[in-house]
Amino acid sequence: METVLFISHSQKQCGVHEFGKNIAEALRGSTRYHFTYAECSGISELHQLVATHKPISIIYNYHPSTMPWLTMKVIHTFKISRIKRIKVPQIAIQHEVTQQWADHRDNRLFDYYIAADPTLLLKNPIVFKTGRLIIGSANHFPLPDVPVIGSFGFATPNKGFEELVQAVQADYDRAIIRFNIPAADFGDKEGTNARKIADDCRKLIVKPGIELKITHDFFSRSQLMEFLARNTVNVFLYQDKQGRGISSTIDYALGVDRPVVVSDSIMFRHLHNVEPSIVYGRNSIRQVVENGIAPLAKLKEEWNSTNLVWEYERIITAVLKKEAQKDKSGFRATILQTKNLVRKVLGMPPKGFTWLRNTNQSIEDKLTVDKTQTYTPVQLPPGTPLNRILDNDARTLYKPAVDKLIELVPLTMAKKIPEANVQQGFVFDTVYRYIKDYHSPKMLCVGSYEDTAAMSLIRMGYHVEEIDPVLNYYLQEYTTKPATVKNSYDIIFSTSVIEHDPDDESFVQCINDLLAPGGVAVITCDYKDQWKPGDPKPHVDVRFYTQNDLRKRLLSFMPDCRLVDEPQWDCPHPDFVFLGKYQYTFATFVLKKIK
Repeated sequence: METVLFISHSQKQCGVHEFGKNIAEALRGSTRYHFTYAECSGISELHQLVATHKPISIIYNYHPSTMPWLTMKVIHTFKISRIKRIKVPQIAIQHEVTQQWADHRDNRLFDYYIAADPTLLLKNPIVFKTGRLIIGSANHFPLPDVPVIGSFGFATPNKGFEELVQAVQADYDRAIIRFNIPAADFGDKEGTNARKIADDCRKLIVKPGIELKITHDFFSRSQLMEFLARNTVNVFLYQDKQGRGISSTIDYALGVDRPVVVSDSIMFRHLHNVEPSIVYGRNSIRQVVENGIAPLAKLKEEWNSTNLVWEYERIITAVLKKEAQKDKSGFRATILQTKNLVRKVLGMPPKGFTWLRNTNQSIEDKLTVDKTQTYTPVQLPPGTPLNRILDNDARTLYKPAVDKLIELVPLTMAKKIPEANVQQGFVFDTVYRYIKDYHSPKMLCVGSYEDTAAMSLIRMGYHVEEIDPVLNYYLQEYTTKPATVKNSYDIIFSTSVIEHDPDDESFVQCINDLLAPGGVAVITCDYKDQWKPGDPKPHVDVRFYTQNDLRKRLLSFMPDCRLVDEPQWDCPHPDFVFLGKYQYTFATFVLKKIK
């Protein structure tokens, strides 16, 4: 196997170091690349490691405080002296990631970046993301007779230990609070801040039934996991509200099969949508304990080491593919990078960098679930198929569905082209129509970013799994993910996505493979039956669809599926005009898996 060099720093009592070490240990399980872990503290050591291992890529567990020697000047010199000859792309695992940081990152220091932030929107082509890594095994320790509330962390500002003492006393008359607050190599080497926080917390105890136990030892991973496993619940009430990355403390706490409580800090944003809520203030500590570990089961399954290895393998493969496509002329590459930097300064994306949807974050993303919302599917006239053209007649028929979307997600709907909203209305209505056929249907939206049908269903309390290149994956990637269960989805829906995919045959093949027997796929597409390759089309479309595509070509790649009815796709006079010059319409493609 080809080698990928994983570089970290040597100081041990450091959260960044522990994070990198855990990732590197998980990557040993890769069967595609040989990830080699090494610690170094300077450019000469780095040169030697590259000469020894001859890697195809380098990953840095990077933080400016822990690798101050790794500067733009060093990287630039290293590129000239080494990288050009062995063609090694350099990738940084970036800590303290925010959306603004990711959107504006350029390749002047590193070629690519990895952020372990599941909430990140992927708007920048040199920024990748992964899920978290939850390390743990079955918890064999019995639950304590007296509630034990635990927490740990270095003595950096805003950790909320004092707030936690107050919260426990508000919820319990009898409990044990256990803190582990070790000294830190970066920022508190002598443990002064740790001891001060401990003293401040002791002064806050006012109830005789509340006992506070504080240790300052730096635990090994196994010791830390045992510490967390022996608690009734582990609680983290950080106070940071903006400009911070995700905290890695939760990665440990999620691994010990105990309930977890977090604050509404931005550092726990990846957990704020867990239901029932584990956010203190939405639920009490006592209520979270009563809800148990069931709300965390999906996270533990999703963020295991197997999935993380797949994520890194996928990223390395994508990076190598991008590098292979670059112009071999270093001079031309420099010119293109400079032009892209100028475009970025002017607020323009790099040339050739396009997205299928408007990527401005909508406030609807934060709307709470409202299970009181209901909807009645439209009454289809006799003989009206689901496989049809979405023309002006359809706009009239599906107006109630479009109106419901406007009610549920008004801001996102306001950004859409009104004449095209018939697609979202059709998809929402049809998916809702089929939901009643399944008990707790497992649903997947392909191309879900700002898909108002998906957003509305989620707001109504339905669980919809989402994939989108802006959020996480392309469909073809998702199908290969270890956690993805084939033949398991009752409903898969996708609104005006397939025409943007260069490989639409693998697109529908993936849907065929993911659908459960009896499952339904609801798809819409840009359609013009008279169109042939080379004819005009919007630049974001790979193609327009024709009856031959829908009746024969695509169906040939979906051997287990059949159309749900006899289609009516005749449309000699398309009635939708885009940008004043492209005249076409929309078609629906609704299938059922028969085996």
